[in-house]
Amino acid sequence: MTGAMWALASGVGFGLFQAFNSRAVRGADVARSTFAQLLISTVVLAGIALATEDAARLLSAPPWALLNFFMAGFFHFFLGWTMLNASQKRIGAARTTPLLAATPLFATVLAVLALRELPGLPALVGVGLVVVGVAVISGAGSGPHLTSGAHAGLKASMWGLGTALCWAMSPIFIRKGLEGLPSPLLGVTAGLAGSAAAYGLVLFPRLLQGRGTSPEGRPSGREETLFKLAAGVLVGLATWARWIAVDLVLVAVALALTQVSVPVVLLVSPLVGGRRAEQVTARLWQGSALIIAGSSVLLFYR
Repeated sequence: MTGAMWALASGVGFGLFQAFNSRAVRGADVARSTFAQLLISTVVLAGIALATEDAARLLSAPPWALLNFFMAGFFHFFLGWTMLNASQKRIGAARTTPLLAATPLFATVLAVLALRELPGLPALVGVGLVVVGVAVISGAGSGPHLTSGAHAGLKASMWGLGTALCWAMSPIFIRKGLEGLPSPLLGVTAGLAGSAAAYGLVLFPRLLQGRGTSPEGRPSGREETLFKLAAGVLVGLATWARWIAVDLVLVAVALALTQVSVPVVLLVSPLVGGRRAEQVTARLWQGSALIIAGSSVLLFYR
């Protein structure tokens, strides 16, 4: 598969993950749900790595490469997934996923700051379309967890936009790490494992206190557990595909193509989460169309 195909596969997988995850975290504790996803994804990818790769290469890898993998995991998993779950719990998958399409926007800005890459006119047009699309989504109205008003819409959108910023930063560390250990599978597994361990240390006092119920006082139940398992497997595989894409093609191209997750979520989340909980409005579709248009411009910009 080409890098572009890996990016598309990552987008589809992540879109399906978003739809399942929104159902899994509804009424659940954000931190515990994120930790569960990290553990499930780590186990899945570690199993694939042991079966297909020489895991001993991790022991001989340069320490700076492992450090970069850990930093990529910190931004993508530790911070990014926490804010993702918080956003999905507050505004649902249908409103969260289009906000994540701001990732190419942030990546373009970071490229200017870190790499001194000044975008040309086509890239600026694409960035502008993404910004307008994000603005449309941010003011898309009130949902079950929102109050009315533009300020409430922007405030609720900050979790999703924070996720996008973290995910725009992680490719910088991915690229650096892969220079020392050219294996996206081992790299993403190391990053996941490090983030899971750090999350476990942070969450350990709460686990000792036996907080096994959601903030609303309801235990997760069998259905929620199944959705968490499915979400953990999907996001692990989708993230692996994303790392491969980042290794094979330009970061901007990889991040733009993964925005196929937007229409996937808008189509699937009402089926999984219910149309009442996941209200896909015309304005959401309009904002998503602008974001995808902007991402397409960034895709074809060289």
